[in-house]
Amino acid sequence: MALQEYDLADLDRRMDGAITAMRSEFNSLRTGRAHTAILDNIMVAAYGAQTPLNQVGAVNVPEPRMLSVNVWDKSLVASVEKALRESNLGINPVVDGQTVRIPMPALTEERRQELAKVAGNYAEAAKVAVRNVRRDGMETLRDLEKARKISKDDHKHSSSDVQDITDKHIEDIDKALASKTEEIMQV
Repeated sequence: MALQEYDLADLDRRMDGAITAMRSEFNSLRTGRAHTAILDNIMVAAYGAQTPLNQVGAVNVPEPRMLSVNVWDKSLVASVEKALRESNLGINPVVDGQTVRIPMPALTEERRQELAKVAGNYAEAAKVAVRNVRRDGMETLRDLEKARKISKDDHKHSSSDVQDITDKHIEDIDKALASKTEEIMQV
């Protein structure tokens, strides 16, 4: 089978990338428990530029429903507090010296449903990305067959392989979504 231009491992790697991106987006969703990934996308006005929160202080989870940010530079405490208040996370930071404490309020049922929908949107975007990789692979195979670089049998066999890895990745996305939705809906 002469498939120099066709690389199933590359397609698999690209599909894995879509799932990794989705899981990263899932981590930014707030659930009932506190975890540091919630604050990953917070940018703080520091030294004349927008700086990620984790570069101006240490983020910790001292209690299951509490986050704390130990700000390294005392002059940035107000900027950190402002950035946290202006985030759309529904949190109310409390300043205690150079530490900013962030109690995580319990989520309402309505907010849980909204977050589950957002998670569903992230999963659907990942599925679209996986299907786009599948389409690229199928087009490559079709082009190779037209150029007579592979036989019809090779094309059919390789197409089946591409479909199999696509199905596996879609199933992984569905499992991750179900797990995240269950985590979000836990009271």
